[in-house]
Amino acid sequence: MRFATSLTALAVLPGIFAAPTTLGHRTDSTSSASSRADAVKQTFQIAWNGYQKYAFPNDELHPVSNSFSNSRNGWGASAADAITTAIVMDLPDIVNVILNYIPTINWGVSYQNEAVSLFETTIRYMAGMLSAYDLLNGPCSGMANNTGNVAQLLQQAQNLANNLSYAFDTPTGIPSNNLILANRSNDGSTTNSIATIGTLVLEWTRLSDLTGNTKYGQLAQKAESYLLNPQPSWAQPWPGLVGTNVDIASGQFADASGGWNGGDDSFYEYLIKMYVYDSSRFGTYKDRWVAAADSTINYLASHPSSRPDLTWLAAFNNQTTNENSGHLACFDGGNFILGGLVLKKQQYVDFGLSLVSGCEDTYTQTLTGIGPEGFGWNSSTIPSGQEAFYQKAGFYITSSQYILRPEVIESFYYAYRATGDTKYQDWAWNAFLAINSTTHVGSGYSEISNVNAANGGSFLDFQDSFFFAEVLKYSYLIQAADAVYQVNHRGANQFVFNTEAHPFKVAGTPI
Repeated sequence: MRFATSLTALAVLPGIFAAPTTLGHRTDSTSSASSRADAVKQTFQIAWNGYQKYAFPNDELHPVSNSFSNSRNGWGASAADAITTAIVMDLPDIVNVILNYIPTINWGVSYQNEAVSLFETTIRYMAGMLSAYDLLNGPCSGMANNTGNVAQLLQQAQNLANNLSYAFDTPTGIPSNNLILANRSNDGSTTNSIATIGTLVLEWTRLSDLTGNTKYGQLAQKAESYLLNPQPSWAQPWPGLVGTNVDIASGQFADASGGWNGGDDSFYEYLIKMYVYDSSRFGTYKDRWVAAADSTINYLASHPSSRPDLTWLAAFNNQTTNENSGHLACFDGGNFILGGLVLKKQQYVDFGLSLVSGCEDTYTQTLTGIGPEGFGWNSSTIPSGQEAFYQKAGFYITSSQYILRPEVIESFYYAYRATGDTKYQDWAWNAFLAINSTTHVGSGYSEISNVNAANGGSFLDFQDSFFFAEVLKYSYLIQAADAVYQVNHRGANQFVFNTEAHPFKVAGTPI
């Protein structure tokens, strides 16, 4: 099936594949990796051209109907997510279109006055601007036609933070996530999740460090403090692993259910990334990551009965595990690898590599060569009709969509940067070919309904902004030459990627 998918992709990307490639084997050469990077760049340009023609400056392209939507405030989410990928791909024409647009955004007005997610806005808009500022003032300087627009990136990031910062005006300092900007209110939610609380600290701290105004980082770090010291004690079933929802008024955890899936995922991701960002200030974050990592290895690592060679992470409710996961959680291998590299602990790298292999299997087993949104491996709850699939694959599908998610390729990227083993480049290339051939439609690339159906089932007519920021950036960087913004560049990390794959300059690192 891999080979058939590859042939389809060749037709989609004519003229790029002059250099021979051998899929699924450790046979990459510098020239073939370079041609692969060029192919990813061409896909980025196709996706951008469709977006610019039919959707810009709205949030997302609908590539089938050549229309658009505004699910992320109407401020141009795809442009904000695309800018750093365009920078590292050296596409100055696209970079300057976005640079000219960003100063025009009014952060005080959202599309149809809809609620603004503090979390999503931070990881996409604020992060995209801060990262572009770091890159264009550092290793990618000289790309902007108007240097004043580069300065505007930081000014607009600060303006955005000023519009959002009232979210932290709560009894505890734990923010409300869904904000109604018109009257500086929120949606009335009484709890917030550890992911939406704990995935602000990198961006808001970087903003403080760049502006010299400490209030931004202090807001996010105060909110984080409730996650670093969880109360009550029962909310931490195992050391470092905590529940999902926190009461905004009291700071008390409301449950003891969680894992590395959505709602929890990037809280754990940012613990080690804050230590990468500044080890002198965020040693406590590292300690909490180590505790969570050790407990995860000891209590959540799980192997399906039909494929004991595979490893995934179970969810938990108190100390009862639940054998289900999904595409979102497949960042976990890359996060363990990063932690192992930074802490010089090979056991974390090795465990991360085992998770990477398990997530790769979710791709190789489906008809499209793309992994599903959700999967499980509890042998007592196999859905009717999936018994044979479970015996072969080690998992059954609980949600068959693919919504242009990046996490599996993200972990391939970290695996390659840690080991230099070209099989991870091949795995990423195979994934890229499958995604490119299956999701390409009309003016861009679309979510699909069923990864285990011929041609992906049906098109859902939606091109997510993170397709630009993450899928195509990681697909490109794993094939591209080493550079200062690459993970583990010459054995060190001079940049750290936020959860949306926007690279931030590590604090105190000269460029």
